[in-house]
Amino acid sequence: MPPGWTVLSDDDRQRYWSAFELKFGEFRPGVEAENWPAISEPVPSLTFDLSVTTPSPAWAARFDALNAEALRCFVEEFADAEWVVLDWQHDGYRFDPARHAGAFGARWEVSVYPDGDYYLFARPDLSEGTFGHPWEQTLCVFGSRLIGTLGRTLSTWLPLKRVDGQPLSSWS
Repeated sequence: MPPGWTVLSDDDRQRYWSAFELKFGEFRPGVEAENWPAISEPVPSLTFDLSVTTPSPAWAARFDALNAEALRCFVEEFADAEWVVLDWQHDGYRFDPARHAGAFGARWEVSVYPDGDYYLFARPDLSEGTFGHPWEQTLCVFGSRLIGTLGRTLSTWLPLKRVDGQPLSSWS
């Protein structure tokens, strides 16, 4: 297990998934657009478009940059360290970003960038975090503190798809 990662017990994992559905509504996984977004995106939130037309070195750089920027924001903005990571239909984790960052080159057990499954990185009370949707190819950043850090920096290089769960067209 990489530094900073601890597997959640089955009871804790189930408890966090139940809390997740209470906060974000019924989870609607699916590869078809009619199931998107898979959650009721909270207020405040920013949802970024991660889609690429063809994988390339630029795509690989985006993957690494997003994970690195998320880690930087987790460490700088939240000094008390504990996060919960849920990976749909897999183990869940407690995550200590500072410990992970301090282990230079440590691999991610689960990445912030949704590379094949639904990933939630959140504070234990689910007030701040990210939700990655692999099929819609989006990342929802939620909570005012994380929007002010991670949301602000991602908005300089990723297209915005929704604000507070509403398509950009409804903001015009």
